[in-house]
Amino acid sequence: MIRSVNPYNGTQLHTFEELTALETEKKLSLAQSAFEHHRGTPLSLRSELMNRVAATLNQNKRKYAESITAEMGKPITQALAEVEKCAWVCNYYALHAPSQLAREVIDSDAESSFVSFEPLGVVLAIMPWNYPFWQVFRFAAPALMAGNVGLLKHASNVMKSASHIEEVFRLAGFPEGCFQNLIIKSKAVEGIIGSKEVRAVTLTGSKPAGASVASVAGREIKKTVLELGGSNALVIFEDADIDAAVNTCVEARFQNTGQSCIAGKRLLIQNGIYEEFLEKFAGKVGNLRSGDPMDPETYIGVLAREDLAKDLEDQVNRSVAQGARILTGGQRKGTYFEPTIVTDVTSEMPMFVEETFGPAIGITRFETDEEAIRIVNKSEFGLGVSIFTTSRKRVPALINRFNEGAVFVNELVKSDPRLPFGGIKNSGYGRELSRHGILEFVNKKTVYINGLH
Repeated sequence: MIRSVNPYNGTQLHTFEELTALETEKKLSLAQSAFEHHRGTPLSLRSELMNRVAATLNQNKRKYAESITAEMGKPITQALAEVEKCAWVCNYYALHAPSQLAREVIDSDAESSFVSFEPLGVVLAIMPWNYPFWQVFRFAAPALMAGNVGLLKHASNVMKSASHIEEVFRLAGFPEGCFQNLIIKSKAVEGIIGSKEVRAVTLTGSKPAGASVASVAGREIKKTVLELGGSNALVIFEDADIDAAVNTCVEARFQNTGQSCIAGKRLLIQNGIYEEFLEKFAGKVGNLRSGDPMDPETYIGVLAREDLAKDLEDQVNRSVAQGARILTGGQRKGTYFEPTIVTDVTSEMPMFVEETFGPAIGITRFETDEEAIRIVNKSEFGLGVSIFTTSRKRVPALINRFNEGAVFVNELVKSDPRLPFGGIKNSGYGRELSRHGILEFVNKKTVYINGLH
């Protein structure tokens, strides 16, 4: 039995019976049959269906947003924005997939040579709870537009959201089996990856989960894309627009109650503006409204589970024991953790070394550009970095020095359907979104033709 529980008030929301082995086999078989049909459908029809998915999301966004908020505690206004963003990615691929998948003609000594982009088959997606809809749709929209079909193994605490997503594709008119939710626990994943039907796997989650899935998939010679943890730095240089940077950094760290792989988790402030920036930043954080996630005025909700709140509390306390100082916050009550600022964080402390998943940020001073680069790159993660400066000269000198999947200047690191998204080092490999994302799960087939009359 799988249960979802409201993390704000502790009430049980739903129960789900796990699939039996026979039921799972039937779903795998259905997925393979659906693929054999779906791969041959015209792109114009796929686009029509994907636009219907977007319309279905928008028509039902209140219902879906309330499900997200109830299951994992996301403030309702942010949940609504999440559903709307899912509609955007569906519309994006409905419009652009035909050109992204068009044959790539290549000059050679053949009469004709080109690369065609053909679907791989059944793609298994193993997804986390922090963005229950967005994480799924940013895989599903390009995968289905490319002619693949999807199987979803979602986090156990957001199974109602998972069932809603399956409903969306059904209501939009996708044929049965093109997108299926698997009500299973993690122990069943290895067998599904090993099944003859599954041809590729995408996972968003932790480093240990990614290592486990990649190991199994590697043994089976199956393609994987891994989007793992992050410990993004927010780097504030002395010539930054301080007020604008403060606003952006507060959003970067505290949106979704800090539960995001791409959140800004390490705040680096240059010495010359340290006191001024910190005072304004702390003032802004202190005004964030906490409360019932269903209240549209709430900005800070609760963490998705109590053990996650305890983990964050432990990371803060261990950092303090090593010499860091709590400037504000630091208290936990059940699943609620106060918005927290911790200063004097060094590169040996848990709040620097580990990924912190919640509304707490560690602050480090730096003196020179070289020191900032060294501090940012010392992390084992490499998802993204945000730098804040008004110097047109400084930016070109810095962007190639950061070992990250993305560099955002005067903006928080964010995902956008138009831009590739993904990391390096222990943040994973492969890319989602944009043309790069849709080409992850296709066969790039070389075609070489001579001697035709």
